[in-house]
Amino acid sequence: MNTHSAFWVYLSASPLFGLTLTLVCYLLASRLYKAARYNPLANPVPLAIIAIICILWLLEIPYKDYFSGAQFIHFLLGPATVALAIPLYFQLNALKTIWLPLIISLVIGISFSGVSAYYIAQWMGASEVTQLSMIPKSVTAPIAMGISEGLGGLPSLTAVFVVITGVIGAVFGTWLLRKVGIRGDAVKGVAIGVTAHGLGTARAFQVNPQMGAFAGLSMALAASISAFILPWVLEWIR
Repeated sequence: MNTHSAFWVYLSASPLFGLTLTLVCYLLASRLYKAARYNPLANPVPLAIIAIICILWLLEIPYKDYFSGAQFIHFLLGPATVALAIPLYFQLNALKTIWLPLIISLVIGISFSGVSAYYIAQWMGASEVTQLSMIPKSVTAPIAMGISEGLGGLPSLTAVFVVITGVIGAVFGTWLLRKVGIRGDAVKGVAIGVTAHGLGTARAFQVNPQMGAFAGLSMALAASISAFILPWVLEWIR
């Protein structure tokens, strides 16, 4: 093995490689997003994910080696979620007037999401494990994986469904809500947060601060409520 090859093997296995690759791909995707005038179809998250997958595949780098560096960004998901409380604080007056309809909407939305995912997967001929893995697809990833394991699904498969759901919600969510005639930013935020979790919430903040605040609230509440409701929903389905 020559010096160049030895250096590349060392670099690809270094934790710094995974961190650098993630940041560079996302920054380039963000520039493309800006160049596209913030078109939802050019959302930087799916673009960065696709770029990273292609690079890892072409260079034959194991995901474990990549994640040893990228896990630092993964760790920051927790503080970023907690930080959503700051914009929500400025919406407390609006929240006090809609808290009851909000809770009812979340319960209905979570239940319908789980039931529809289960039956659609069943209708398409998916295995029982896949059906169970799809039930918590609209919950933020760490909690969704725990719920999936408790239901008998595969947490890794659930993580894939969660990402796909978030990407679809981020790309088409605000457009669809506008097409069906929903105008209130708070209502849009709740709908996006309960269906498209973190990716949808990030998109909501780009559209409107109030929409983003309520998307973050509904995402957090939906995650908590889902842990109690979805097992019961599954029992009811069966």
